Amino acid sequence: MLLPWVRRAEARRLARVLLLPCSCSQRGPLPRGYSRGAGGKGLLLGAYASEQEGGAAQLSAVGDAFDSRVSGRLRELLAACGPPLKKGKARVFHGLHQDFPSVVVVGLGKKNAGVNDQENWNEGKENIRAAVAVGCRQIQDLEIPCVEVDPCGDAQAAAEGAVLGLHEYNELKQKKKPVVTPQLHGSAGSEAWQKGVIYAEGQNLARYLMEAPANYITPIKFAEYIEQKLGNFGSNVKVHIRPESWIAAQQMGAFLSVAKGSAEPPIFLEIHYLGGANANDSPLVFVGKGVTFDSGGISLKPSSGMDAMRADMGGAATVCSAIVTAADLNLPINIIGLAPLCENMPSGKANKPGDVVTGKNGKTIQVDNTDAEGRLLLADALCYAHNFNARAIVNAATLTGAMDVALGSAATGVFTNSSWLWNHLYEASIVTGDRVWRMPLFEHYTKQVTDCPLADLSNIGKYSRAGGACTAAAFLKEFVTAPHWAHLDIAGVMANKDEVPYLRKGMAGRPTRTLVEFAARLSQDSQSPK
Repeated sequence: MLLPWVRRAEARRLARVLLLPCSCSQRGPLPRGYSRGAGGKGLLLGAYASEQEGGAAQLSAVGDAFDSRVSGRLRELLAACGPPLKKGKARVFHGLHQDFPSVVVVGLGKKNAGVNDQENWNEGKENIRAAVAVGCRQIQDLEIPCVEVDPCGDAQAAAEGAVLGLHEYNELKQKKKPVVTPQLHGSAGSEAWQKGVIYAEGQNLARYLMEAPANYITPIKFAEYIEQKLGNFGSNVKVHIRPESWIAAQQMGAFLSVAKGSAEPPIFLEIHYLGGANANDSPLVFVGKGVTFDSGGISLKPSSGMDAMRADMGGAATVCSAIVTAADLNLPINIIGLAPLCENMPSGKANKPGDVVTGKNGKTIQVDNTDAEGRLLLADALCYAHNFNARAIVNAATLTGAMDVALGSAATGVFTNSSWLWNHLYEASIVTGDRVWRMPLFEHYTKQVTDCPLADLSNIGKYSRAGGACTAAAFLKEFVTAPHWAHLDIAGVMANKDEVPYLRKGMAGRPTRTLVEFAARLSQDSQSPK
């Protein structure tokens, strides 16, 4: 047996030879004899923060088992290579085991972290997602094609962190980052891991659609792409791509008034997923705003940042991706998805400020601002949604800049007439970490859109800068008679800069996973809403 000081000295020597220091931006030199992209697998292991201030990190159960396989060298290296491993950080070691040329250890924070009532999420799950994403990106930087991932006590959260953290839209670039395939290390938790992969791939689908240029994702191309994605799920999925003539026959005058400004013809996408035991059971109806590019129309937006308005179909992207995910999970629930798709462009045929158009329910609308177009699409789609005897109607839309001002990227704003519906959405968001926050639907805001000189409604509130997200929701409420309806304003969560550590910069695809979790919970709730 070596004396303690000898073991520490040996560990420091090993550390100098085998350790690649970690911060997200460092790649550093590899030890002699190793090369990037040389094949093999990486291994990602979790470590919890010590319960004692300044104490050594505690390896997860899987990490402990691996440390035993390498005769305790991993633990010695961790102790010798600097201060304790912090939450969301990683360290990379090379040469510890012949099966895994590179081993990444990630900081998971406190071991018993659970639901944080102040933050309104499960902190343990979020810590795992963030840490696994950081570790997988380290493996990607080393150009190792495959990484086995420690489930870290929650295989679903680990899978979500891995798959979400590695995603990047690079379809149109010649130089792409190396592809890394994450796999579960061991067999424990394989079902939960696969569920996490499906949840994350659903959000990545929404990210793909939102990030793609508007000339690549036009209304018809969006609809055809979703149809292709749903083509593998058999006869319990039906997709209807409705043309402009059908939209006109449905008397969707508000929707058509927006679409007529563009050379791209509008599409009304209708999806039926029949996963319930009885095809006649009342469905959950999702409605998503699908403006595939929003210039603002005649009320033209500033040019700076206008390119981001390729993602103004984020509502349609998230609800359609949620249905694809529900079908992949084979959820026992009926879901209908509705997505009015068009562009909002200036032209000689476009809506003009002051024009009056008629919605599907016969209400007239004065278009005081052509850049408040999303609510016109949703008004007609919400009216149509009432044809299905819905158990609940949930719409999602990148509707107002005011929502971004109110909540930023912290949470999706939810306006709802149903506490039952709110509770399900809120509980789902705690699990996914993609949070929601309830906003008011006061009569106070309704008066601001119904006090209109030329029509039944104005498409903006009469105090235009005051409570803009709330007046937009109040406008939509005028087209809803269902007792269980929720409007999700996702403008604030449309894009990610660096706020969500397991998402790269770009379009976020939020809140797809929350919608999926909400549908999953609804499928298990046998009680009728009150």
